[in-house]
Amino acid sequence: MHQSPGDFPRLLDVAKLSNKYSFRSVESWALDAVNALVTHSQNDVGLSALLPYDLSRAPYITFTPTGRLFCRLIRLAQGCGHAALLSTMTNLLKKRMGQVVDYAYLGMTLADELDLRKLRGAAYMEILQRGSLFPSPSPTSPMAGDASGPTQEETSVEKEQVAHNELLMSPEQKLRLLSGYYRLTASWEFLRRHPLPFDHAPTCGATWHQHGCSQSWLEFWKEKTRCEAVLDVGMANVPGRLRAVGKELDRWGSATYMHHDCRHIARRRIDLKAKEIESSLPDYFVERPI
Repeated sequence: MHQSPGDFPRLLDVAKLSNKYSFRSVESWALDAVNALVTHSQNDVGLSALLPYDLSRAPYITFTPTGRLFCRLIRLAQGCGHAALLSTMTNLLKKRMGQVVDYAYLGMTLADELDLRKLRGAAYMEILQRGSLFPSPSPTSPMAGDASGPTQEETSVEKEQVAHNELLMSPEQKLRLLSGYYRLTASWEFLRRHPLPFDHAPTCGATWHQHGCSQSWLEFWKEKTRCEAVLDVGMANVPGRLRAVGKELDRWGSATYMHHDCRHIARRRIDLKAKEIESSLPDYFVERPI
């Protein structure tokens, strides 16, 4: 299969028509070719050979040629059941979310429209992490006894950004975002109060005082879940906070009453819990009663 970027629009039309008239073999060939072109292009900056990417137009990403292309390709891949192209495009969209938050709004809309679970979790979480739901206070916000504050220009920019974010979300999406924020923060509070359980290593029972090992773990959890490095991570970013706790455990070294093997087991337990919550993120952003 040797297609050039110039064939890209025709391949999309072929795939769409083939799907409409149930020419499955032609449809599969065309979408495989599209996926190959996109995959080759994204090794650089993503779709650059197919369509230029202009960051200056990012606030209106849904209406740019790039935004429309993301929509068209993801809808086409989903409608045709082409898993490879759908995976390529959703992964590329996730990368763009980290560059420009407006792509997260685009991902959120496509995920809700097409019921794409993984994309939904990533998009909603990105919006929470970027402070688009609850804007962070300006660094120049007045402190107690401080008469200085944000300039009129800074206040105006912040208001424009909030208004822009509001326009990008439907009432249902705002509700899902707020529900997700509540559920995630509640999950973190539960985890903070209830240290993750783990089974002690056999060597701990044979050569160590298990009660002291358990007590040491409880003290570590109580202290480190409140440390600055963990609290610097957004409150709703539970996987991120858990990974920060894991790094603190790595720094703890041998200056502890925990058995060496138990520390490794506890470290794996933290990673597994972070992955578990990350995989279930779509379930947090739903409208069902809490």
